[in-house]
Amino acid sequence: MHIRLQEIIPTYFEKAQTTDSEIWGEKISFNKGEHIHIVAPSGSGKTSLIHFIYGLRKDYEGTISYLDENIKKFSLEKFSTFRQKNLSIVFQDLRLFTNQTVSNNIELKRQLNPYHPAEKIEEMAERLGIVNKLNRLASTCSYGEQQRIAIIRSLMQPFDFLLLDEPFSNLDENNRNKAFELINEECEVRNASMIFADLKELDFFKGERILKL
Repeated sequence: MHIRLQEIIPTYFEKAQTTDSEIWGEKISFNKGEHIHIVAPSGSGKTSLIHFIYGLRKDYEGTISYLDENIKKFSLEKFSTFRQKNLSIVFQDLRLFTNQTVSNNIELKRQLNPYHPAEKIEEMAERLGIVNKLNRLASTCSYGEQQRIAIIRSLMQPFDFLLLDEPFSNLDENNRNKAFELINEECEVRNASMIFADLKELDFFKGERILKL
């Protein structure tokens, strides 16, 4: 399986903004199983790119295709089913249900298309140091704790591609390493691709490809 980007440019960009990019305006494929690090300084459209690939936004020129099908032609129902089976994400703004418990936030996602049994939630929460938060409202957690919640939530479903938009921005080195280790293990087991977008190149992430946005 692959994701193919063909001359993608946000409609709101000036041409000069894409001059040095290795993604905007280019023809590029992301293949299942490879790990890609997208280095995207502020203002380069990092979150827009992640949202384009996830199908949340269509304000771009060019074509994004999954298995050679243009995603702009997907119906809402088809894209919803596709995401449940093939595509998971950690949003930069996390998008948790803050009035729900941490456990409910993760379990609601798991129930949509279960990959792991329910007991895996506690195991992952233990590994990432938030097991004592499971029965608390997400709104009572720090932003770093919420990032770990969002990471665990993203791992509850099947996926061939995992999209990560600055998933560790509020984590210290120890928690960042634990979170990355968990994500990496899950991707390896599934032979899934990790598409990791961040503001700068991160030493601990050894991607097969590093692309400047």
